[in-house]
Amino acid sequence: MPTITLSVSEELKQEMDEVREINWSEVARAAIRKKLGQMKILKAICVKSKLTEKDALELGRKINKSLHERYSQEQQGAY
Repeated sequence: MPTITLSVSEELKQEMDEVREINWSEVARAAIRKKLGQMKILKAICVKSKLTEKDALELGRKINKSLHERYSQEQQGAY
């Protein structure tokens, strides 16, 4: 089986060492599997998409702006 090396901060490593009952290699494998699954879905969507890269970036900006406005309003009412 191939091996990969992962760098983490000293602080994160110390926290991981405090939780010895977790198999951190399996956690990393699961995260990689999940991300690959998401990428497969994204690729499938992109293949069928007629949006240009410029269109997709503009749509993303509009969504981000809308979400920012929504959450900013919600946070104002939270206090």
